[in-house]
Amino acid sequence: MEKTLIIIKPDGVQRRLIGLILSRFERKGLQLAAAKLMHISESLARRHYAVHEGKSFFDGVTKYLSSSPSLVMVWAGPGAIQICRKLMGKTFGCEAEPGTIRGDFGCSRGYNLVHGSDSPESAAYEISLYFTPEEILTYPITDEPWVFSNNQ
Repeated sequence: MEKTLIIIKPDGVQRRLIGLILSRFERKGLQLAAAKLMHISESLARRHYAVHEGKSFFDGVTKYLSSSPSLVMVWAGPGAIQICRKLMGKTFGCEAEPGTIRGDFGCSRGYNLVHGSDSPESAAYEISLYFTPEEILTYPITDEPWVFSNNQ
């Protein structure tokens, strides 16, 4: 089962959108495998966005991620990475389609509510920044055959 890291970023937490955002992933049929509400340090934010170091937006994005608490989660399911990225929508709310998290809740070009891993490799790296293997749960979900009947 594929796993991905999803972060409800400081603007999503401050705007009290946690429940609405979390429900999008849950209603889609994905399984919540781990979650923590935490204030991400600037040094952890820099490690998280290390692939962007040296780019013009690096300092701003690391300060943004470390500015206030975030909800950090691991979601699991067949094709979880692609499914989550579609649910989130384009990077900025002003460009994202209605029906996506960013399209429905975002207008900013600077704050984008959520982060989601973009590949299995980045998911493995990002998950390891926030969770130990023991913190990630695997458990049966009774509706899984109904949700993913042709995906397995």
